[in-house]
Amino acid sequence: MKLRFGIWILLFVVVVLLPSRSPAPLIYVPGEGWYYENYGETGKWQRPRAKEQLEVAEQAFTNKDYSVTLHAAHRILRVWPLSDYAPRAEYLVGRCLETQGKDEAAFKAYQQIIEKYPRSGQFNEVLWRQYEIANRFLGGEWFKLWNLIPLYPSMDDTAKLYGKIVSSGPYSEVAPHAQLRIGAAREKQSDYADAVKAYETAADRYHDQPVIAADAMYRTGLAWEKQADTAEYDQGAAAQAIAAYTDFMTFYPDDQRVAAVQKAIVKLKAEQVRGSFEVAQFYEHGHKWAGAVVYYNSVLQLDANSPLAVQARQRIDILKPRLQLPAVK
Repeated sequence: MKLRFGIWILLFVVVVLLPSRSPAPLIYVPGEGWYYENYGETGKWQRPRAKEQLEVAEQAFTNKDYSVTLHAAHRILRVWPLSDYAPRAEYLVGRCLETQGKDEAAFKAYQQIIEKYPRSGQFNEVLWRQYEIANRFLGGEWFKLWNLIPLYPSMDDTAKLYGKIVSSGPYSEVAPHAQLRIGAAREKQSDYADAVKAYETAADRYHDQPVIAADAMYRTGLAWEKQADTAEYDQGAAAQAIAAYTDFMTFYPDDQRVAAVQKAIVKLKAEQVRGSFEVAQFYEHGHKWAGAVVYYNSVLQLDANSPLAVQARQRIDILKPRLQLPAVK
């Protein structure tokens, strides 16, 4: 009896106190998460009109009160999504998320402006902010789970971020730089073939911008050179690097990088000569005289004045009786 009476007393207390103690509805906002809007507190930042609500968000952002900024800005997007103030509200959301280190969410918020409000006066600024976010990931920032838990750095995902920027505004001011950074991201993951494609796209699409085009052509040669310098020297990549560097010097002979390119070409050609000579020796040791002669001749064609060219001529003269070949002059 006493237990039952005690339970009734407890239920009575809960019913009496619940209205004054229970929290207001739990609200979820994409990019912001869950939060309570406590009774009596929402009036501090809620306004009946979009313009006034944006003013609250702007003032809170100026005061670095990012929590209130997010609440006020998200309310504009929920209640007045088609108003003239919505793009600015979305922009403030992105800025706040950046300050909180939630770069992926911020990038998505800026993307909402691009997709929903393409005529926004902040279109170019938004692209630049996305570019800066992508740069941080290129620099090694980790992608996060739920914008909280660092998972991994990813040059593939980073390249995709730059790709979105280029797709959103292919002829914007930031797009050429983003296109070059796609190549840089691919290089960091040692995907030199895709890096070359990105650089070639930049050189072709922005050929009327000499600084961008020159950088793209130079980086194309550099990517091919890195490919050539892999564990097993890639003769085809070396030839591509030399061709790309030669094009670069032809189009931009006054560029300050020409001297470095000339040295790179000398090194690449020397490696080509060495590679052909070693292949020739491999064929000769295998008693494949015809193959050996072909590659010894390749040494002469690549650089007739190299030290290995002398040895190549000697080996051809030794092998010629076996193939009934004329002496090399």
